[in-house]
Amino acid sequence: QVQLVESGGGLVQAGGSLRLSCAASGFIFSINVMDWYRQAPGKRRELVASITSSGSTNYADSVKGRFTISRDNAKNTVYLQMNSLKPEDTAVYYCAVDTGPDDYWGQGTQVTVSS
Repeated sequence: QVQLVESGGGLVQAGGSLRLSCAASGFIFSINVMDWYRQAPGKRRELVASITSSGSTNYADSVKGRFTISRDNAKNTVYLQMNSLKPEDTAVYYCAVDTGPDDYWGQGTQVTVSS
């Protein structure tokens, strides 16, 4: 079965950095677009970044220039490097994939940025 397991969240001061990881299994990782979403309390879930099978990336305007999405197809893992973090980046971050028939989500990892 498809599994997405996020890690790397935590508490960091504003201006700091965190690197999130998402280990994937149960599907052909290398051919699928991988996404990172986030959801802050009381807000809708939003797409933060995406990466295609060929490595093309896309970012929300709010994180451009600060976040970098990458993937290691040999390890079936997608990463989100987050720099210059701001309090408004505080949210639960989710890894997601749409395999066509279905879409799948990880359990999420909490990122808290203190001011």
